[in-house]
Amino acid sequence: VRLRLPLRCVFSTALLYGCLALFTSILHNVFLLYYVETFVSVYKIDKISFWVGETVFLIWNSLNDPLFGWLSDRAFLSSPQVGSQITSPEVVLKRLQALSRNGPLFALSFLAFWVAWARPGLQFLLCLCLYDGFLTIVDLNHSALLADLAVSASDRTRLNFHCSVFSALGSISVFLSYSFWDKEDFFSFRLFCVTLAAFSTLGFVLVSQLLRRRFESEVRMRQDEALILKELSVGHAPLTQAEKPVTIGEYLRQLSKHRNFLWFVSMNLVQVFHCHFNNNFFPLFLEHLLSDSISASTGSILLGISYIAPHVNNLYFLTLCQRYGVYHVIRWLFMLKLGLSVAMLLAGADHIYLLCIFIASNRVFTEGTCKLLKLVISDLVDEDFVLNRRHQAASALLFGMVALVTKPGQTFAPLIGTWLLCVYAGYDIFEREPVKDSLVAVPAVASGAGTPPLRLGCFYMLVFVPITCALLQLTAWSRFTLHGRKLQGIKTQRQGTQHGHLIDVKAI
Repeated sequence: VRLRLPLRCVFSTALLYGCLALFTSILHNVFLLYYVETFVSVYKIDKISFWVGETVFLIWNSLNDPLFGWLSDRAFLSSPQVGSQITSPEVVLKRLQALSRNGPLFALSFLAFWVAWARPGLQFLLCLCLYDGFLTIVDLNHSALLADLAVSASDRTRLNFHCSVFSALGSISVFLSYSFWDKEDFFSFRLFCVTLAAFSTLGFVLVSQLLRRRFESEVRMRQDEALILKELSVGHAPLTQAEKPVTIGEYLRQLSKHRNFLWFVSMNLVQVFHCHFNNNFFPLFLEHLLSDSISASTGSILLGISYIAPHVNNLYFLTLCQRYGVYHVIRWLFMLKLGLSVAMLLAGADHIYLLCIFIASNRVFTEGTCKLLKLVISDLVDEDFVLNRRHQAASALLFGMVALVTKPGQTFAPLIGTWLLCVYAGYDIFEREPVKDSLVAVPAVASGAGTPPLRLGCFYMLVFVPITCALLQLTAWSRFTLHGRKLQGIKTQRQGTQHGHLIDVKAI
């Protein structure tokens, strides 16, 4: 029987869960937008140090997710005795403790980017690894809570809804950052970042404490119930021989047979690349495609809209998910991305208003897709639980394994983007000088189009990257089968297996 928690706080669990997304997004949005520009334009990092730093970051960025996920969830892969299962409230409490410890450290690592305290190459490497390590712990535990707090699609959609609302509020930091950003005078921007970090630290401490108190109460209630049952000799299954713990090798073999997992990470690798490509090169597209035609204030508004709109749009996407299912909504978004990119390619680079709409909408729909993918991973957690007959869902570990395969896209984005700029636009961001024999320079001049090679190259990057990504994603997504009746069957099996050990989100 599910135990219902008395209402001890005016804030719902879903509301507090969403707040945690706010404290992450206000920092991470600023990081994504400015870290490359800071080290290239302010600290003057050299090309070799930049590439070495990104390469080491690629390795660390890929390995830390499964590493932290394994350390967090290895105890859940097998249970010594049926009667000693870890219940969902205990799992949730463990994740909240990790958030309360590592949230403030994540905010501190964010500050390390904006003050020059070492040689640019060394600082670049250390800052990226420290920041991503704490971000990974925070994000893994927060994402895993989505699968641990609820199983039904409606409850998970409700939790994700609150995340979208607060992530949209967190995007306000992007609006404000444009007013403080000045490569020549960095002091104001540093003060702005300190303010954001202080707010984030305070938020992590307070909200995680509120949630911990709530679940500590539920754990005590369940422990009291277990003690009573033990005294009455009721509810204890006969002792069975301890099961052999699942090793990392066995877990990887299980994942290698999980076909939906493999197709999902193939699609998500491209999605992560596209999201970070847009983040890293959005300011460059504004500068070289629109700066001569729009004012600085318009650019600021366009930048802010591109960060806030995905979260606002996600509220509408979530209602569509409830009606049609996450699978179909994501497929429609891929088709929309492909259609808009082809239309922009046919229209050309000279339609300024169309460019403004496309640059903003491209990021809006790409980020909107990313916001829905946690729901799909939570469904994969359910399928992994059922297929491998686990006693407790290893949600953080599965989120970490997804990141192992997909996070390299985050590092590939600036590397491939700078290479494309050099090849197609004749522009080296490290040298700030035209590169000879760029692919667009001769055709552009010969055709008499009058479009500067750099602008034309940026335009081709802007449209061909989403076209390529959409085609690859539609191919992989068509092979994903965890939707419709199959998904409902998986959820029914998990709810039946863990009946009595799950949390009633609506009650708390």
